[in-house]
Amino acid sequence: MTTTTDSLLLMPWLLETTLDSNTVFREARGWVNRGGTWEPFLAERWQTPPTRYPARILPYGTFRIVVGESDRVDGIIYIDGPRNLELALGRSVAQWGGAREERLRLLEASLHLGEQRLNGIVLDMARLNSSDTPARGDWAFLTSGDSLQIVVQGDLEHDIEAPPNYRGWGLLDSKELQWPSLRIDWVQVSAYHPARRDLPISWALSSPIASVVGTLEVLASEIVTGTESGPVLPVQALFEVVGTISIDGLSFPVRGLFNHRRR
Repeated sequence: MTTTTDSLLLMPWLLETTLDSNTVFREARGWVNRGGTWEPFLAERWQTPPTRYPARILPYGTFRIVVGESDRVDGIIYIDGPRNLELALGRSVAQWGGAREERLRLLEASLHLGEQRLNGIVLDMARLNSSDTPARGDWAFLTSGDSLQIVVQGDLEHDIEAPPNYRGWGLLDSKELQWPSLRIDWVQVSAYHPARRDLPISWALSSPIASVVGTLEVLASEIVTGTESGPVLPVQALFEVVGTISIDGLSFPVRGLFNHRRR
């Protein structure tokens, strides 16, 4: 995520690995959001034989990686003819672990768009799912300039009748914050007819045990509809959001990415 005083650039890279008994199914997708316009640029799907570490990031096609010491991924590259996007990962500024073995890191980063270079911050989130546990829920990455970065994640997929518990992590200047219990309610929804679902367009955030409240609303969206058959279809929705978060009485304007998924 790259921010300036009047603009926001988002570049989500979503990497997914699904393990079967004889095959590892892999998918890499990427989008750019500039000025409220979403543009998909990466869509690769492939299969590999089972490996000892199936979650390890592997390159394929237009999707490349830069590997450093101890097999650490130092960069992600998209190359398709003359088009070249490179995300170079830098210093880690915060890292947290979740209750279900998820790993979250905030890193300094630079984005190379052709001849242009932009500095920003990256959320590196690794989550594990298995057939024995419910799917992970929605997540959001929010910033208020250079002073505040917040990550929130739902324990389960969001059901409007019974919202799941959310967990939150934050960095306020150099102080790390954690909220083990957050509530995020859908304030408004909009009918999304291709999937025959209602999708959220605004949220209210609160906590029963901490002094944190907030509101978010959608500025721009990119929605991918599943191709399965059924009365309702899966959706992957990327929302550019704007709002306000108050922590211990201090209010911060925030912008960022809200990732909503229903399987």
